[in-house]
Amino acid sequence: MKIEVVELIRVDIPLVAPFRTSFGESHTRETTLVHVVTSDSEGWAECAAEPEPLYSSEFLDSSDLVIIDHLLPRLTALGDRLGAELVGTALAPVKGHQMAKAVLETAILDADLRSSGLSFGRYLGAVKERVPAGVSVGIMNEIGALLDAVGDYLDQGYLRIKLKIEPGWDIEPVRAVRERFGDDITLQVDANTAYTLADARHLARLDPFDLLLIEQPLPEDDIRGHAELAKIISTPVCLDESITSARDAAAAIALGACSIINVKPARVGGYLEARRIHDVAAAHGVPVWCGGMLETGIGRAANVALAALPNFVLPGDTSASSRYFAQDLTEPFVLQDGHLTVPTGPGIGVAVLPDVLDEYTTSKIEIPC
Repeated sequence: MKIEVVELIRVDIPLVAPFRTSFGESHTRETTLVHVVTSDSEGWAECAAEPEPLYSSEFLDSSDLVIIDHLLPRLTALGDRLGAELVGTALAPVKGHQMAKAVLETAILDADLRSSGLSFGRYLGAVKERVPAGVSVGIMNEIGALLDAVGDYLDQGYLRIKLKIEPGWDIEPVRAVRERFGDDITLQVDANTAYTLADARHLARLDPFDLLLIEQPLPEDDIRGHAELAKIISTPVCLDESITSARDAAAAIALGACSIINVKPARVGGYLEARRIHDVAAAHGVPVWCGGMLETGIGRAANVALAALPNFVLPGDTSASSRYFAQDLTEPFVLQDGHLTVPTGPGIGVAVLPDVLDEYTTSKIEIPC
């Protein structure tokens, strides 16, 4: 397979409602789509980097730049020997930039699988035809609005509720949700690195609420701090931003820094490394689940396929398209009995809607290879 043309397509899609985390508030989903045309097929992928370097050190403009100037030249140098399995090795000399590497690897893998007629799920090792869906609920201005939102999502059939928290918005929102909806709902919280180990006793006040987990409470580079926190609180600690590779996962598990892992393919450099993390965690008896980055249908399709692997035993952030978008870039993913169906078509198994893409495109760079 040989790359002929790569398009970097910047889109900006309105969210149905603002989404607030400890990093800030989003009103649109701005991202770069990578469209790869090869000698045999075409592939699509979606960059998870955000406009500003708040979730990670990567951001959209930097990802576009490193793709054009540093990553693509290394792939085109492979000529017709290019395959998805070679992308990681070819790009390894470039330090970091996991999200930029992931979007290229995914687009090439999509093209490769489309040409062979194989689905993402079958290639990765999916064992389920549909996956349980959770929903992430952002930080709000008042508890009444939070309770209304959670009630609506439960009515829609979501099987797990995740509350974003930060200092000043943690104990009381969780208490209010438990008191309103009871102990039977599966509830977890996500701090997005908003606390330090000095907050351990405060975070222990969440223990009585029987949470499924607390996600990434401390800074991503504080693995030892998470290990210490896990000794103090009874709520299981889940790592997100701290895990950027299978090696990170193995180290965190060995140190006792987590008992659950959130796998975000873009954060770890792509779906092949995500599968390795799944395998490492499974070997140690550590469950995993698939995180989300407000993906359109392009990114969601691949995430749903990944979430169908055997050790993804917890509901992920694989929400329906309507959770974020009035109009998705693909045919919408629809919640059915709390689950999403794993696409079975070649590659990611979904097609981009040209008219919708044109409506939300803000710029396009075409790179002949």
